[in-house]
Amino acid sequence: MKYFEDEVHNGNWDEVEKYLSGFTKVDDNRYSMKIFFEIRKQKYLEALDKHERSKAVEILVNDLKVFATFNEELFKEITQLLTLENFRENEQLSKYGDTKSARAIMLVELKKLIEANPLFRDKLQFPNLKNSRLRTLINQSLNWQHQLCKNPRPNPDIKTLFVDHSCGQPNGAQAPSPAINPLLGSLPKAGGFPLLGAHGPFQPTPAPVPAPLAGWMSNPSTVTHPAVSGGAIGLAASSIPAALKHPRTPPTNPSVDYPSGDSDHVSKRTRPMGISDEANLPVNVLPVTFPGHGHSQTFNAPDDLPKAVPRTLNQGSSTMSMDFHPVQQTLLLVGTNVGDIALWELGSQERLISKNFKVWDLSACSMPLQAALVKDPAVSVNRVIWSPDGSLFGVAYSRHIVQIYSYHGGDEVRHHLEIEAHVGGVNDLAFSHPNKQLCVITCGDDKTIKVWDATNGTKQYTFEGHEAPVYSVCPHYKENIQFIFSTAVDGKIKAWLYDNMGSRVDYESPGHWCTTMAYSADGTRLFSCGTSKEGESFIVEWNESEGVVKRTYQGFRKRSFGVMQFDTTKNRYLAAGDDFSIKFWDMDNIQLLTCFDADGGLAASPRVRFNKDGSLLAVSTNDNGIKILANSDGMQLLRTMENLSYDASRTPEAPKPTINPISAAAAAAAATSAGLADRSASVVAIAGMNGDARSLGDVKPRITEESSDKSKIWKLTEISEPSQCRSLRLPENLRVTKISRLIFTNSGNAILALASNAIHLLWKWPRIDRNSNGKATASVPPQLWQPSSGILMTNDVADTNPEEAVPCFALSKNDSYVMSASGGKISLFNMMTFKTMTTFMPPPPAATFLAFHPQDNNIIAIGMDDSTIQIYNVRVDEVKSKLKGHSKRITGLAFSHVLNVLLSSGADSQLCVWNTDGWEKQKARFLQVPAGRTQTAQSDTRVQFHQDQIHFLVVHETQLAIYETTKLECLKQWVPRESSAPITHATFSCDSQLVYASFLDATICVFTAMNLRLRCRINPSAYLPASVSSNVHPLVIAAHPSEPNEFALGLSDGGIHVFEPLESENKWGIPPPVENGSASSMAATPSVGAPGSEQAQRR
Repeated sequence: MKYFEDEVHNGNWDEVEKYLSGFTKVDDNRYSMKIFFEIRKQKYLEALDKHERSKAVEILVNDLKVFATFNEELFKEITQLLTLENFRENEQLSKYGDTKSARAIMLVELKKLIEANPLFRDKLQFPNLKNSRLRTLINQSLNWQHQLCKNPRPNPDIKTLFVDHSCGQPNGAQAPSPAINPLLGSLPKAGGFPLLGAHGPFQPTPAPVPAPLAGWMSNPSTVTHPAVSGGAIGLAASSIPAALKHPRTPPTNPSVDYPSGDSDHVSKRTRPMGISDEANLPVNVLPVTFPGHGHSQTFNAPDDLPKAVPRTLNQGSSTMSMDFHPVQQTLLLVGTNVGDIALWELGSQERLISKNFKVWDLSACSMPLQAALVKDPAVSVNRVIWSPDGSLFGVAYSRHIVQIYSYHGGDEVRHHLEIEAHVGGVNDLAFSHPNKQLCVITCGDDKTIKVWDATNGTKQYTFEGHEAPVYSVCPHYKENIQFIFSTAVDGKIKAWLYDNMGSRVDYESPGHWCTTMAYSADGTRLFSCGTSKEGESFIVEWNESEGVVKRTYQGFRKRSFGVMQFDTTKNRYLAAGDDFSIKFWDMDNIQLLTCFDADGGLAASPRVRFNKDGSLLAVSTNDNGIKILANSDGMQLLRTMENLSYDASRTPEAPKPTINPISAAAAAAAATSAGLADRSASVVAIAGMNGDARSLGDVKPRITEESSDKSKIWKLTEISEPSQCRSLRLPENLRVTKISRLIFTNSGNAILALASNAIHLLWKWPRIDRNSNGKATASVPPQLWQPSSGILMTNDVADTNPEEAVPCFALSKNDSYVMSASGGKISLFNMMTFKTMTTFMPPPPAATFLAFHPQDNNIIAIGMDDSTIQIYNVRVDEVKSKLKGHSKRITGLAFSHVLNVLLSSGADSQLCVWNTDGWEKQKARFLQVPAGRTQTAQSDTRVQFHQDQIHFLVVHETQLAIYETTKLECLKQWVPRESSAPITHATFSCDSQLVYASFLDATICVFTAMNLRLRCRINPSAYLPASVSSNVHPLVIAAHPSEPNEFALGLSDGGIHVFEPLESENKWGIPPPVENGSASSMAATPSVGAPGSEQAQRR
């Protein structure tokens, strides 16, 4: 590195690239691409700084143009620097100093990229050789020479290294004895592990250390990505010269096993487990196989893999976790993304149990949890799992709670334990038997692992030490020592004994993000499966004795659609869901064995789970179902259970739909404190059905002035079938549970979403023949986009749970920056690079709404959860004004550049108008809540200016309204019927002629903005499959910036749908006729969507 650093400091760019080319090329991987880009960018900027324009153009064309195919927008921005007198006028380069300091800063970045680049692994330092290494190499050479002797003798006499060794012809030839040559030293015991010593990074503790962990502690890896361990010395085919791959076996030395060309992976298994690199082998090396894995390596899609699809289950919502009963192997337990759990008997395809999420004892929950559940009852299941004997099963939820049920056969389950285990989500759950006592192990967003008594729920241990949310746990035992592996979302792997002595292991997982670990069924082999934030997936086997990756399995899609899940079976196979299919590997072979798509329809990254004997495999589908794959044994098992089910006397009643219990619990809690009971009752009636088809008769929103006169010709346009409109569900990241905020970019060619887990998702539409302008459309699927660096725009969440925070974001007019917050600091992101430009305003108070000033992108209005509004200048990092007038958190902000005012709304249902010159409050008025209606304590009131910048739309769960700004006068109000679902969000179309509104029952209504008359209703059946749970509903709606009839929905299950009318229609229904007096309140303000020439032309 020293030579490289000097050349960079001296600006010898040609020599720098020449030196790098010995290690990597531009397109080897994303790290290499970034390294070369940074170097060439610096060379380009230096030419510009010296005003050498012709040289800069040459660099741009010859060196930088190669990157245009990967990021066209960035290349355009770089090209535009030629037009500037000083490139520092570009905001991103405003802090560029002199050449020397810029090179130093770049070198720091280059070092990080080089260290992270797997192609440079083990090449950055001279190898640390042991003193005995030369002796080992000599011994290996002599061993090999002696094995090739025509007349090998025991204890050969080797006197020189200058010529090849050869034993002389003895009087009587005999096979070599296992006696060890004095040169070779003694052979360590196979299976032995290096012990923890004072020289290691951890000090010895009095607690016993399991041997599998000892090596991990004493030999920590220093590389960013664990490399494949060299393991003990063996005759690996890759290390044997080609001429020696087929040696002639000496007839007098039959005990030596020579590898052949087709036994590649068999030879890899001849390493004695646990022998160190410096092991000195005896002359006659016998092949040693790993214990318990003596199967043949030659197979092609073996018959014992489940391939047939005898069962398809309609679960009704997206599957998050599955587990087969350990004894009754046709019982499948399922947990979903809307909090449902189900128990299926696969033989009869009967759903024995179906339960919605319900807090069993709300009064026993902490106040933060109660408040969170009242505010947003949406909950997802993160994990379901059976106890080892199948008498209990546990459910881990995305909100604080773990529930343990006892199972008594058939459809009989009883409440056993409810534990508020973690602050935030409970990400994983497992059962274990430390000290012969059944325990429950949990991990969560609060960065801890906890152990609970499975009998009474008493907390026994809390393990702290992770610096990020803990994603998974894997309990195990070896040599009578019980321990737990844990993984966190920062990629750290730790191991814990059942004591309070802290973590025994601190290692990095491949991918550095979401990783799960699992042992083979016999407990002898450890595997992990993970996905990086960039979508790169890994399955690896670990060498427990050394704590390094032993083998990395190949065959994954370059960029997975979600976090990959895996499972093991029969001590032989690995299976993972990837690229809409199930992929299988033999544990001893890194190459993909086979791949099944199960007749199509699988999820992008499907969940997979084997039953205990591996005869059945459950796989999740993209239509909220589950496919059951079976081999011949599995088919027979299902037929047997089907016949038993047919013979048994069962009550022929279908499982009755149950009411979503959290609504009732929330209603009871809020009836006295927030007046929520009435609304909760309606929510229960609307959204409480579990998996049933929606009954829309009672829940469709209707305008209050709708006439019952049947003689009118006009009829409301109802869209109930997918064929009646154009809709497209965007490809999604499966770790996203719900979409909190949604916006089209101002250019109209992309959609930006903020998910409830604080991650931003950006979809861009490609320029193709069917979509030459690259605009967002429901006719062409977009791509979930990331920059070449692979980073994500992730909000700071501090110590808060982002799922419980109030998220907010705002996009700059030129689409260059997005400002965003999810309960923590406000972040300013570069939309081209996804880099965080700056963070500011740490809570408390936390930001709840953000808006850019229309004339100055450096001025931001920030609504806070303490009811204030702060006017902040980003450039000088200063709060210019603090506005006080609301009594609860701010829920909406909008600027009018015509009136020079800021409009604000709050959870107190108050509207305020502020002058933007001196920031004084001009007017305030409380929302007119319809008579007989109650509102929740946390009701959001949103505001949006009409295109004329004088009138504005008010959105509240009880109403839509049009107001005039200067008088704060309500000109028109639309109120849904009392029995109807609440409004979740609404927005003007880009030309302010329409209002799109979404409802809690998943209905979408389109209104004429002029008079708020309903003209079109889109029912859930038009875009949600019948299999989708009735809990799924839109949370946010966004209008396209230039296509008046296009909008998008963000759903509570993490999905995003884009809508357009049929091309033959080109509009959403026909406006109802204006009755006498029906629009009288708007007569004085014809500019609010009144039909005019522009409207007539468009239609």
